[in-house]
Amino acid sequence: MRARHIRRPTVAVFAGLSLVGALAGCSGTADATPSTAPTEGSNSPSPASTASAAPASSAGAYVDGSYTESGSYQSPNGTESVDVTITLAGDVITAVEVVGNGESRDSQRYQSEFIGGIAAEVVGKKIDSINVSKVAGSSLTSGGFNSAVDAIRADAAA
Repeated sequence: MRARHIRRPTVAVFAGLSLVGALAGCSGTADATPSTAPTEGSNSPSPASTASAAPASSAGAYVDGSYTESGSYQSPNGTESVDVTITLAGDVITAVEVVGNGESRDSQRYQSEFIGGIAAEVVGKKIDSINVSKVAGSSLTSGGFNSAVDAIRADAAA
C-alpha cells in the first residue's frame, strides 16, 4: 500500500487532545479511502479514520503530515499485516493509528493488545528513535509495525 499524503486542513484528535493545522494557500485532493479493522470477537470490519496531512515544516528530516503504510510479519498462523498511520510534526510522532488485519482469532487478539498499547510507546518521540519490540504482550505484531514505520520514514523524507 502506498502512503497517501493529503494536503488540506486537518483536525486530528488523539487521547482527548486536539491538533489543528491549516495549510494556507495550498489546494490538493487525494482519494482518501477509509480503512477497516476487525472488531474483537467478530470477523466483520468496522470503519476507522483516514489519513490526512498537517502543514509542511521546513525544519527537520521529515515533512510534517500523516502517512499510512502496511507492514507484514510472520506468525504461527502465517503472514499477517497491520496498517499504520503516523502523524508527524517536527520529526515527532503526534498521533498513531494501527489497524489490524489478523486472520485468526489469536492474531486478532494480539493485534488488538498491540493497538491498545502502541500510542504510549511512540507518541511524543522522534520517529528516528522508535523501534518497538513488545507492546502489551504482543511481540510479533511489532515486526509489521516496524516495517510500516520504515516505509513511512522513506515516504516522509524531506
